[in-house]
Amino acid sequence: MEKYIGRVLISREDLGKRVAELGAEITRDYAGKKLLILGILKGAVPFMADLIREIKLPLAYDFMILSSYGDSTQSSGVVRILRDLESSVEDVHILIAEDIIDTGLTLKYLRENLRARNPLSVKVITLLDKAARRKADITPDYNGFSIPDEFVVGYGLDFNEKYRNLPYIGVLKQEAHEEEGP
Repeated sequence: MEKYIGRVLISREDLGKRVAELGAEITRDYAGKKLLILGILKGAVPFMADLIREIKLPLAYDFMILSSYGDSTQSSGVVRILRDLESSVEDVHILIAEDIIDTGLTLKYLRENLRARNPLSVKVITLLDKAARRKADITPDYNGFSIPDEFVVGYGLDFNEKYRNLPYIGVLKQEAHEEEGP
């Protein structure tokens, strides 16, 4: 599997350090507030799991599944909700946990959808921000790392459902796009 990784962009150690910093920020910012962390499946799971352990507050969490990629490395821009929330979000503060913001089209759709459900606030935390590819006016409220316009995998991010289990963020080699892969 690692033969298709061109280089490590963000190490396991750097991920852990930054997630701890983000958890401390969120703990400070949401003290005394009713907080729901909303994870976007599947990619945000490792990030969100580590993040909620670093937030020293009572909180709830839930998940949604959205799709805009399919089997491609390019966002289609057409967003589908494949799994919705299980409960109401009225009168809670929502913090959307994303693995990566690329074009921003999916997140823009989700944010508008959630705001229509009357939460107290909707903010975004992302592990990775790839602003060079942005098509929607979206800026994360909390950002782990700003990255260049390269296709990355690991720590929840995938290519055709592979590489999610890498403990770091790596740049995928071009031949992984051309071949079937491992």
